[in-house]
Amino acid sequence: MMNQPRPHALFLYFTILILAASCADTDQNNRLTTKEREQGWTLLFDGRSADGWHLYNKKNTTAGWIARDGTLAVDTVNKTEVNDLVSDKVFKNFELQFEWKLSKNGNSGVFINVLERPDLTTAWASGPEYQLLDPAHADNANPVKRAGTLFALDAQKNPAVAKPAGEWNQSRIKQTEGKIEFYLNGILTVQQDLTAPAWQDSVGRTHFKNFPEFGKHTSGHIALQDWASGVAFRNIKIKEL
Repeated sequence: MMNQPRPHALFLYFTILILAASCADTDQNNRLTTKEREQGWTLLFDGRSADGWHLYNKKNTTAGWIARDGTLAVDTVNKTEVNDLVSDKVFKNFELQFEWKLSKNGNSGVFINVLERPDLTTAWASGPEYQLLDPAHADNANPVKRAGTLFALDAQKNPAVAKPAGEWNQSRIKQTEGKIEFYLNGILTVQQDLTAPAWQDSVGRTHFKNFPEFGKHTSGHIALQDWASGVAFRNIKIKEL
């Protein structure tokens, strides 16, 4: 007759199985729930690679960026090139959600409605910027340069404070027929109509007036800014409206 497993051995075996399953499922980042998929959300970052992205005006490389530890980040160790990372796809009406964190005194941004053309050397020559900024950065003294603002143009509509360096922030950008909304950690920070004459008047009072394509489009690529310090993104997802 075969020996039967002892009760304590069975208990230990099933405990290990439960713990293994639990550990394998604890990281819910860079995933979509069943409900989100039904609502039409798609991931722009799978947590493992930079697939779906490329450097601005360079279709076949993501040099300077790395997928690491479930984040899409500037490679501050083996950085071979400085350039913004651009989505392969173009978007018009959408809701974009993402999480981000910066290094100390970090500064970065997310651009929308970006055009890619050889005569436009940077993403910000066409795309308005959702500003990302560490609260310790000196630029926080300028209301139109704080996190959650439309950089250099619109200050926060409602006060919102970014979390300090090393901590994750949640952001949302919504665009419908050129009407945009920015949110920072759940707070509405910007409302703007890119089709209104008042918008172009505002642009004309800034240095962006020297860039003829800036802010004139209501569709384009999404771009992540590579600035002088480290920035990391995760849970980048989008729903086309």
